[in-house]
Amino acid sequence: MDAVPALDEPLKKVLGPATAKVMAEHLGLHTVGDLLHHYPRRYEERGQLTHLADLPMDEHVTVVAQVADARLHTFASSRAPRGKGQRLEVTITDGSGRLQLVFFGAGVHKPHKELLPGTRAMFAGKVSVFNRRLQLAHPAYELLRADSEEAVESWAGALIPLYPATAKLESWKIGKAIQTVLPSAQEAADPLPETLREGRGLLPLPEALLKIHRPHTKADVEQARARLKWDEAFVLQVALARRRHADAQLPAVPRRPRPDGILAAFDDRLPFTLTEGQRKVSEEIFADLATDHPMHRLLQGEVGSGKTLVALRAMLAVVDAGGQAAMLAPTEVLAQQHHRSVTEMMGELAEGGMLGGAENATKVVLLTGSMGAAARRQALLDLATGEAGIVIGTHALIEDKVQFHDLGLVVVDEQHRFGVEQRDALRGKGKQPPHLLVMTATPIPRTVAMTVFGDLETSVLDQLPAGRSPIASHVVPAADKPHFLARAWERVREEAGKGHQAYVVCPRIGDEEDGAKAKKKSPEDEAEKRPPLAVLDIAEQLARGPLAGLRVEVLHGRMQPDDKDAVMRGFAAGEADVLVATTVIEVGVNVPNATVMVIMDADRFGVSQLHQLRGRVGRGSAPGLCLLVTEMPEASGARQRLNAVASTLDGFELSRIDLEQRREGDVLGQAQSGTRSSLRMLAVIDDEEVIAEAREEATRLVAADPDLERLPALRTALDALLDEEREQYLEKG
Repeated sequence: MDAVPALDEPLKKVLGPATAKVMAEHLGLHTVGDLLHHYPRRYEERGQLTHLADLPMDEHVTVVAQVADARLHTFASSRAPRGKGQRLEVTITDGSGRLQLVFFGAGVHKPHKELLPGTRAMFAGKVSVFNRRLQLAHPAYELLRADSEEAVESWAGALIPLYPATAKLESWKIGKAIQTVLPSAQEAADPLPETLREGRGLLPLPEALLKIHRPHTKADVEQARARLKWDEAFVLQVALARRRHADAQLPAVPRRPRPDGILAAFDDRLPFTLTEGQRKVSEEIFADLATDHPMHRLLQGEVGSGKTLVALRAMLAVVDAGGQAAMLAPTEVLAQQHHRSVTEMMGELAEGGMLGGAENATKVVLLTGSMGAAARRQALLDLATGEAGIVIGTHALIEDKVQFHDLGLVVVDEQHRFGVEQRDALRGKGKQPPHLLVMTATPIPRTVAMTVFGDLETSVLDQLPAGRSPIASHVVPAADKPHFLARAWERVREEAGKGHQAYVVCPRIGDEEDGAKAKKKSPEDEAEKRPPLAVLDIAEQLARGPLAGLRVEVLHGRMQPDDKDAVMRGFAAGEADVLVATTVIEVGVNVPNATVMVIMDADRFGVSQLHQLRGRVGRGSAPGLCLLVTEMPEASGARQRLNAVASTLDGFELSRIDLEQRREGDVLGQAQSGTRSSLRMLAVIDDEEVIAEAREEATRLVAADPDLERLPALRTALDALLDEEREQYLEKG
């Protein structure tokens, strides 16, 4: 069956080139079908007002409210020195709160005439802060005149749909465009098999599209949402089920450890016993490695739960069975660090072919892009001959030149930085597809794991090894209580006095070319926040001021790899008291003597990032301290987020909070590597049941009909999900 022509119609033809261009560039909408699937964010009831009290900062919002008062001020400025500058301040209210709108210069005349007290309108703009109050500068607006025929017609029904909009295209313009294309919804092909749709009492797709855009009652919205959520969950789960099905058809070499091999020797030399969790997860992995289909397993665990040790035991099991194992790390700093910790843990077992190496030892090599030519040649030779049983590296491992003797296992660390294509490229280096183990240090709620990593089986490490110390976390409100910040630096000095070390993390490096300053600032920019704090500035201020006399070093991503490694080694060896860094230290850095983590502008980081950073302290026997420094006001969403991080050390709980607080288009965070989420209706946390049921239905369907021969409309929907620009979608968390 061909794709449906009416829905494939380019928007350019239907809405004209100017509107179509804005929709394509700012909302990623290209066809009539794309526009029909651009659902309202929420609905306003005519006569009922929105909540101005909980507007999000820095977001484009649309509000329906009433003008309370409007005042025109004149002032002197560089462009109007004789007091001829004009500023219109309009206060709008919705019963829950008030919000100020400002218009400047020539832009004041029209709103001054139209926005009279008592007028109701829709306003759209970006929420900013000026003089510690929320405001919209130069918002676009559309008057709501109950008597005007056209307004009543275009906002048919009692509910006004408010769409995710941009500065270039307000919600009501999107609404009008959707009215134009709505008749095409009748031709939408239904991807859900009829038996499934009827069995679950779901609306047909054309009816659901009509009700989501033109609801007459709240029940219409609920029915439409229930149906459209199923579409998203089901099409995505079918894509994942087909990937699992295809992987399960591939052959693989079973790899079983020898009773007297390198794994047994390694276990004998461990100075501690494995936790119950580590033992259980290792058994799941060994069972997978012993089968003749490739293992695809996700190993997720709390910061510091010992994932690296579990992965190393899996690699040694494969070496025992005559194969090679490759560990892929996202950055050079991390690859070097893994190489160092693996060789330390293995001792003489990592000295294969060398004097003093144990008899069943193997060679552990490092391969990164910045290595010298001779070292690189030797590493490539060791891999090709099989001399090296374990290789640790960055994407340099994926290059064509790299040949393995017999690649049996690929371990991918911090999975979200690697896409499916890169995994496949590495997989292609085995004579038969190697087994795959993916590690992630950001705990993922079960539903997200089913959605983002749906082609992998999941193992969870949720116990911390013995000897780990508790970490106390506190929010430091630098703007409200400056003396709290002074006390934070005192705490750093106290810890240094006891011989411990501290990290200070900043969002920015600080030597960026600042082209932005040259541009003329608009009134909106004036009201924007200051730029994020920078490593180079803060390091200098600390060394001269509150931390004078301590040894302060800096570390950031634009340093040469050798310099970065030297700073990290020096810090690990205790040669510096304080390391001022960007998030390059976010994962894998292990300095047990570091006890304090101060995060500047903590509100600029995501919840899981803050949790990762915090996990860098408390790794030894002394208790850890994490201080989240922010200038955001107490009532802001950012402060609530920081309070949540300070209140719990449970990464699974935090990842849940994180997802609940994100807005659509960002639901799966890095799952989309920054692209817009293709989940428009499904909320992975709230819709746990739908996702679980869709996964079961999809698995059953793909087992019976892997090529979807009998379901052409579902095939079309899959092609749309997996087209070029959404390919990243399955690139995994």
